Amino acid sequence: MSLNWTHSQRPDRAPLNGTRVRLEPLITERHGPQLFAASHQKDGSGSSLFRYLPYGPFAGFDEFKAWLEQRAETADPLFYAVVDTATDTARGMTSYLRMVPEHGVIEIGHIWFSPALQRTREATEAIYLMSRHAFDDLGYRRLEWKCDALNEASRQAAARFGFTYEGTFRQHLVVKGRNRDSAWFSIIDGEWPRIRAAFAAWLATENFDDAGVQRRSLAAIRAAMPIDQRGSR
Repeated sequence: MSLNWTHSQRPDRAPLNGTRVRLEPLITERHGPQLFAASHQKDGSGSSLFRYLPYGPFAGFDEFKAWLEQRAETADPLFYAVVDTATDTARGMTSYLRMVPEHGVIEIGHIWFSPALQRTREATEAIYLMSRHAFDDLGYRRLEWKCDALNEASRQAAARFGFTYEGTFRQHLVVKGRNRDSAWFSIIDGEWPRIRAAFAAWLATENFDDAGVQRRSLAAIRAAMPIDQRGSR
C-alpha cells in the first residue's frame, strides 16, 4: 500500500464492461423478467440460489419485482445485473456493499449466479471486473468477501479467486430464523497485482481448448506467477 494513500471513491452507476459479461446497474424494467426466469426455473433448480441469502425464493414475479425495485434504489449495496454479452440476457446478480472509502474497504456480496452462469468463464469475469474496478479505478486497499460458514461453494469460490480466509465470526447473524456463522475473506492491495495477472491469464482465449475446457486452473496460474508479479504488502 502506498504511504500517501488518502481515501477511495464510491462506485457510480456505470456499467462494467468485459468481454463475455457486462455488469449493469440494476434496472427493474430491463432486468427483472430475465432475472426471475434465471432464478425461478420450473424444475426448481434455481431454488438453491437463495439457500444462504436472507431473501428468496419468491412466490411469484410480482413479489420478486417489488423486492428488485427496492434493491435498484440503494447506493450501498449497489446492485448489478450480470449480463451475458452473447445473448444480452441477465443471468445473475452481485453488488458492492459496506463501503468505507475513508478506510479503503469495500465488499463484494449478494452474489447469486443462475445455473447457466455458475462455473463458467462469464462468472469468473464478473468477479474480476468488480475486483479490478475496486482496486484499479476506485482506489480501495481492501476487498472483502463474506459468506455463511456452511456455504462450502462460496468458500471454495473465494479461495479460487485469490481471497485469503481470515476467520469465522460465530453467531454473527440470524438469517431466515437460524443462526449464521460468517466466514470472512479478503484481498488487499499489495496482493492484487499477482491476483489480477492470474485472472487475466486464466481468462485469455489461449487458456481454453476448442471445447472450452481450461488448460490451467486459476489457482495453478496464480501459484506459478513470477516473483515480480506477486506484489508486496
